[in-house]
Amino acid sequence: MFAVTNPEMIERVRELRQLGRTPKQIARALGLRPAAVAPLIRAVAAAQPAKEAALVGCWVNRGWAAGLIVTGHPEWPGVGGTAESGSSGLVNILVAREKGSSVSVCGYLVDAWCLGVKNAIGPKSVDRRKLPAFTDEYFRSYDQPPLAVPIDLARHLVFGAVRYARELGFEPHPDFAGCESHLGPWEGSSDITFGHENKPMYIQGPYDDAARIIRTLRRAVGDGNFDATSRL
Repeated sequence: MFAVTNPEMIERVRELRQLGRTPKQIARALGLRPAAVAPLIRAVAAAQPAKEAALVGCWVNRGWAAGLIVTGHPEWPGVGGTAESGSSGLVNILVAREKGSSVSVCGYLVDAWCLGVKNAIGPKSVDRRKLPAFTDEYFRSYDQPPLAVPIDLARHLVFGAVRYARELGFEPHPDFAGCESHLGPWEGSSDITFGHENKPMYIQGPYDDAARIIRTLRRAVGDGNFDATSRL
C-alpha cells in the first residue's frame, strides 16, 4: 500500500515504463515482488491521458469459444463452432496497434474455464513487415491459423476472464498490468459466461501450484461445484 501511494515510487515506475521495461524488469529494479508492481503500473497508466493507438489487427485461436456461453454477437468469428477434442479452455489473443513506423503487440494467454489471465507478453515493438511472421510464431502450437476478430471480442474475453477468475480468488498474471491498456477502455460486464458450460473447470498445467488452486476453488464454490483434472 505504501508503494502505491508513494509519489517517488510511482514516478520511478513511470520512468522505467517509458524506457520500455517489462513489469518483471521493473520489479527487479525496485526490489519488489511482481504482484506489488502491478498496481503501480496501473496507477501510472491511470494518470496518463487516454490516447488509444490505431488498431492494426486482433487475432484469437480457433476453438476459443469451446465450453463457453456467448450471449448475442453472432457476428463474432468462432461462435457456435465445434470444439476440438482435448479442448482445455486456454485461449491465446494477440493485439497489434500502430507505433510510428512499427507496430506494438501484446499477447494474452487466458484460461477461460478457471484461472483467467495466466500470462501476458508485451508491449513489444515489431517491424511492420515482420508482423505476419510474428503472428504465425505466436500461434505456432495450433494446427490452423488464427481468426482475425474485432477488438471488442478480445475485450470481452480478457476482461471478462479476469473478473470471473477474481470471483474465484485468482488474480491475473503480474505482466497483465503492462498489457491491459493495449486492449482499450472497458466498461460493463462481459457477454461471455466463463467456466466450462458455466462451471469452473481446472485443468492442471505443468507449472501450476495445483494444491493451492484446489484449496482456493473449494473456498470459493465448495466441493462438487467445480471440476478438476490434469493435462500432464
